[in-house]
Amino acid sequence: MAAAAAEAECDVVMAAPDGPGEADSDEEARREAEAFKEQGNAYYAKKDYNEAFNYYTKAIDTCPNNASYYGNRAATLMMLGRFREALEDAQQSVRLDDSFVRGHLREGKCHLSLGNAMAASRCFQRVLELDHKNTQAQQELKNATTVLEYEKIAEVDFEKRDFRKVVFCMDRALEFAPACHRFKILKAECLALLGRYLEAQSVASDILRMDSTNADALYVRGLCLYYEDCLEKAVQFFVQALRMAPDHEKACLACRNAKALKAKKEDGNKAFKKGNYKLAYELYTEALGIDPNNIKTNAKLYCNRGTVNSKLRKLREAIDDCTNAVKLDDTYVKAYLRRAQCYMDTEQYEDAVRDYEKVYQTEKTKEHKQLLKNAQVELKKSKRKDYYKILGVNKNASEDEIKKAYRKRALMHHPDRHCGASAEVQKEEEKKFKEVGEAFTILSDPKKKARYDNGQDLEEDGLNMEGQCSLHHSAMAAFNPLESALPLKQVCCWEWFHELTWFSP
Repeated sequence: MAAAAAEAECDVVMAAPDGPGEADSDEEARREAEAFKEQGNAYYAKKDYNEAFNYYTKAIDTCPNNASYYGNRAATLMMLGRFREALEDAQQSVRLDDSFVRGHLREGKCHLSLGNAMAASRCFQRVLELDHKNTQAQQELKNATTVLEYEKIAEVDFEKRDFRKVVFCMDRALEFAPACHRFKILKAECLALLGRYLEAQSVASDILRMDSTNADALYVRGLCLYYEDCLEKAVQFFVQALRMAPDHEKACLACRNAKALKAKKEDGNKAFKKGNYKLAYELYTEALGIDPNNIKTNAKLYCNRGTVNSKLRKLREAIDDCTNAVKLDDTYVKAYLRRAQCYMDTEQYEDAVRDYEKVYQTEKTKEHKQLLKNAQVELKKSKRKDYYKILGVNKNASEDEIKKAYRKRALMHHPDRHCGASAEVQKEEEKKFKEVGEAFTILSDPKKKARYDNGQDLEEDGLNMEGQCSLHHSAMAAFNPLESALPLKQVCCWEWFHELTWFSP
C-alpha cells in the first residue's frame, strides 16, 4: 500500500512541473502564430498575396485551431483566384467557430464564385442570422439570386436552341461567378454551336490548362473540331472525354456522329473516284441525314453531291445542291464555282456571272478572272441576236447548210408572200426577213462568223441597218448568179422566190 501511495505521489510530483510548462509552450505558440499573422496582414495590405499566404500558413501550422487564421488565408486565396482552396479554408474556419461572421461570408463568396449559388445563399442567410444588418451579406444574397435566375433562363433557352441568349446569360452570371467552369463550358458549347469556334476553343483551352481531365472541356474542344470538319481529330477529343467520363452522353453522341460522317464521306469519295456516281450520290445523301447541325461538313457534302449530279447531267439538281452548300457556308468558293459552271451549261449566264464575280472578289486569281470574263462574254452573246437560231441551224453548221437554211427562211418571211396579211403581220415578217439577211451576211463570212462566235462587238465592223440591205442583196448572189445583175426590187418579188424554191433541199 505504501509503495503504491509512494508511486502515486511520484506520478503527481513528476506531473506537477508539466502543467506550467505546457501552458508556457501554448502561450509561446500563440504569440508566434500571432506574429506570423501580423506579418501576413502586412503583406496582404501591400497586396503581396503570395507572401501573405505563406505567413498565414505558418500561423495555421503553429496554431491550427484558430478560426481567424483560416479566414485570413481564405481571403488571400480568394485574391489569388484559388477559390476551391479558399472554400476549404473558409469552411474550416466556421467549423472551428460557427459564429465567425467573416468565415460564413467568405464561404458564401467562394461558393458564388464557383457557381454554387444555392450553397452561397445558405451561407449569406447564416450571416444575416448572426448579423441581420450586414449589408454585404444582403447584397451578396441578391447576387446569388440573380445568378440562379440566369441559370434557369439559360437552361430554357438552350432547349429552345437560342444559343445567343444562353451566351448572354452566362456572361452575366460569370460576372458574379468568374471561377465557375460549368458556366464557362455552357458558354463555350453555345459559341461552338453558333459557329464561333475560336472563342469556344479559347474558353475550353483555358479550362484544360487548369484541369486537363475536365471531360466537358474536352468535349467542347472536340465539338469545335467536329463543326470545322476536322472529324478525325474531333473523334480523338471525344474519346478522351469518354475516358474521363464514360457516361458523358453528349460526347458519346458526337463521337458516333463524327465516325459515321467520316465513314460515309470517305465511301462517297471512293465511289466518285471509281466513276460509280449513283452509289456516290446515295452515300452523300445518307451522310447528309446524320447531323443537320454540322454546317461545314454538310456544305461539303452538298457540293460533292452537286458534282455527282453534274456528272449525271442532272444540272438542275446540281444547282440546287450547290445552292444549299452556299446557304450553309457563303464563303465556300468551290460550291460557287461548281454552280457557276452548271449555270453556264444551262445558259443561265447572268447567274453564272454573279457567281464568278463572288468567287473573284473572294480569291483574285488569274484563273477566276478568266472564268468571269468567259461568262461575261457568253452573257453578252446571249443578249445579241442569235443568228443561228434565226436561220434554224446549229453552231457547227457547214457553209452549205447555212446557205440552204437562208434560202428556206428568206422565202418563208419575204414581204411579198405576206402582202395580204394585216399591217402588223407584214411589219413583223419584214423584220424577220431583214434578220434572216443579216444572219446570213454574218454567218456566210468566215471572219465575221468568227468574230460573232467570239462575242466581239459587231458594231466595230461598221454594220448598220442601212448597210444590211446591200449586204442582203449580195447575200442573195451567193446562191443565184442571175440576181447580182438585176435590181433588188425585182429580185425581191415573190415570183423570183417562187422559182428559187427549187434550189432548197
